[in-house]
Amino acid sequence: MSGLGKGITAASIGRILKNKGYNITAIKIDPYINIDAGTMNPLQHGEVFVLKDGGEVDLDLGHYERFLNTELTSEHNLTTGKIYRAVIEKERKGDYLGNTVQIIPHVTNEIKERMREVARNSGADICLVEIGGTVGDIEGMPFLEAVRQMHGEEKGGDILFVHVTLVPLDKIGEQKTKPTQHSVKALRELGLSPDAIVARCKEPLLPKTKEKISLFCDVPREAVISAHDAEDIHMVPLLLEDEGFDEYLMKKLHLKPKRDGREWHEMVEKMAKIEKKVKVALIGKYTEVEDAYLSIKEALKHAGIENGCMVDIVWIEAESLEKDPKAVKRLKEVDGILVPGGFGVRGAEGKMMAIQYARERNAPFLGLCFGMQLAVIEFARNMVGLKDANSSELAQTEHPVIDLLPEQIGVEEMGGTMRLGDYEAVLKKGSLAHRIYGKMRIVERHRHRYEVNPKYIDVIEAKGMIFSGRNKNRMEIAEIPSHRFFFASQFHPEFTSRPEKPSPPFRAFVKAMLKK
Repeated sequence: MSGLGKGITAASIGRILKNKGYNITAIKIDPYINIDAGTMNPLQHGEVFVLKDGGEVDLDLGHYERFLNTELTSEHNLTTGKIYRAVIEKERKGDYLGNTVQIIPHVTNEIKERMREVARNSGADICLVEIGGTVGDIEGMPFLEAVRQMHGEEKGGDILFVHVTLVPLDKIGEQKTKPTQHSVKALRELGLSPDAIVARCKEPLLPKTKEKISLFCDVPREAVISAHDAEDIHMVPLLLEDEGFDEYLMKKLHLKPKRDGREWHEMVEKMAKIEKKVKVALIGKYTEVEDAYLSIKEALKHAGIENGCMVDIVWIEAESLEKDPKAVKRLKEVDGILVPGGFGVRGAEGKMMAIQYARERNAPFLGLCFGMQLAVIEFARNMVGLKDANSSELAQTEHPVIDLLPEQIGVEEMGGTMRLGDYEAVLKKGSLAHRIYGKMRIVERHRHRYEVNPKYIDVIEAKGMIFSGRNKNRMEIAEIPSHRFFFASQFHPEFTSRPEKPSPPFRAFVKAMLKK
């Protein structure tokens, strides 16, 4: 079922195999009809993760990139919408030579071709494929049928099925295996037999529970893996190794270890020894669903490990500050303030109240995407004196300090399209941005449409906020040199943060909080 931990399980399997010296890539299959995750509400589906090529994808690809320390592209996320669109386009072009187009073989062939092409183009030794949803979901049937066919087409030992399932506790604390039995039964009716069962449970699986699952699901006892709740997701690969899953995978795939990578183990050991703590207030509009800010949570964690501290997040709903301005006093309790990305007017004024507090109280501040735009608006209003300054996305205003830019010189009408994926920024020598990154040119991922209006740059910089990162007429970084730490980026540095290589702005932000 959704939210069970298939993404973390897949990423952890990838990390285990990477530790053994193998090159791993990954594909996430989402059976929903959407072409991609770009238009989906974070309250329903968690954050939209952005890849280097601009692909807007499921958050599980973020887990893959972080655990495998790799970069993926939009081809690594398959949806029903993508598959059906490709099949219909081929039908319209006459590629099927007049045949009646059907789920089998046309849709299933398209699925198989896409998976094999991604695996082939990646140059990886092993390709992980995570099929989202629940066994029995009507929209997932073509994907399960496609992998059933692949099992017969690939040579023995080249394909392995892992089934992630739930083992709940009843009222008296007994581990119940019936959901797993029924799930495997449903899988078998579709012609698929799991080679291993990863059982999600609150506490470690008891030996008798493992034996029962092994007996009723016809899986070797060594292939029944307890994936009980861990303190932190980074511990899951180690937990699976403790269960002997690494040895079972290697045996079933006829592989031998090329190395015994210890980097992940060392990182987890370092994390376990940390005693210091800092608190950051995250001022958001989707705070009731923490997965809406998953990459930010992980980037703060990576930066904390690097700085030798744990980062506690205080979740503050932006609208709560608008309803009760006195609630801003809560920010006294934290060591830093972070305003993340977002779209639309809801909560914007509350976020600016938090930004003003950070600026006036000299509290470490990190603004991301929309957070940078709001920082510029707040500064224009309260320091430049443009009282009605705003973004043309949010309201009609005499002073649109955030606006759409002309796409080319000579175009009279303002127009813009979504800016997605990797773009370069040139940094100002000697600036905070330059010190943070240690170089003059950087590449980071973007997801926005509106920009800082170049007409207002001079008046803003004259009052003490500088734009220390630029891409031609686009402002990429805003900072206040006189402030303890005030850094805001038009891009999303959280998407490129890795446990082994934390994002530079996040690392510097956590360091500033520690210093405070």
